[in-house]
Amino acid sequence: MLSIDPKELTAVQTQAYLQGAVGPRPIAFASTVDEEGNPNLSPFSFFNLFSSNPPILVFSPARRVRNNTVKHTLLNCEATKEVVVNIANYDMVQQLSLSSTEYGDGVDEFIKSGFTKLPSDVVKPFRVAESPVQLECKVNDIIALGDQGGAGNLIICEVVKIHICEAVLDDKGVIDQHKIDLIARMGGNWYTRATPGMFEVEKPLTTLGIGVDAIPNEAKKSGIFAGNDLGILGNVEVLPNTAEISDFVNNNAQLKEWVEQKNNELIYKKAKAFLEANDVSSAWKTLLAATI
Repeated sequence: MLSIDPKELTAVQTQAYLQGAVGPRPIAFASTVDEEGNPNLSPFSFFNLFSSNPPILVFSPARRVRNNTVKHTLLNCEATKEVVVNIANYDMVQQLSLSSTEYGDGVDEFIKSGFTKLPSDVVKPFRVAESPVQLECKVNDIIALGDQGGAGNLIICEVVKIHICEAVLDDKGVIDQHKIDLIARMGGNWYTRATPGMFEVEKPLTTLGIGVDAIPNEAKKSGIFAGNDLGILGNVEVLPNTAEISDFVNNNAQLKEWVEQKNNELIYKKAKAFLEANDVSSAWKTLLAATI
């Protein structure tokens, strides 16, 4: 394993390693205005949600690595204490990337990137009409993390108005994660699209999982079950009882034969197949059949 002291790297090298390793990073498409009302629009991938009550977002326009200058977004937030964070999806990624061009003072990125301005209700910066969710924010605080190139500036902002495109809602009025089709930044020129890679993981908060320690050691050491398999098995609340396991075995001739032969390898592989089919109950009954 390569082990590196960040102090021995250049700022460019550190940035490349960190941005390549920490991702996907959601994108804050930040709309601001200066004190004269001139609009600015720029994406930032150092961004996330940090509180829902109060609703707090934090994003960071870092100082430029190449010349240690600061971005218009930071200056505007310092001057006006207002910003609109527009959420970015796949339909707008190429225009969003174009808007990150380092245009000079007074150049309107809305016009350059072809986005449509929408007046906000509470704050002065415009919303991006093409964005599926637009969050009007007041800036609560700005924390400078350093004074050298690459240093972040944490803009802590409170959401004061939420706008959601109805096309991304499901029949219950909740944002449908497939319809919203979010994007995120990776390292270098790479982005990722959330929708094709999404998968569900049941939250342990909804159950009291028995834990991986309840799985027989022989099964854990077999090499058949990956860490994700063990996590799924450990997230059930109750194990099947002896009667349920016996009934299950007696109704499965092949499994019964393996149990009689004490062929635990094939038993575990069958349990693994049940896990891959999302049948956790049958996976546990099969797994525990090796113990009867």
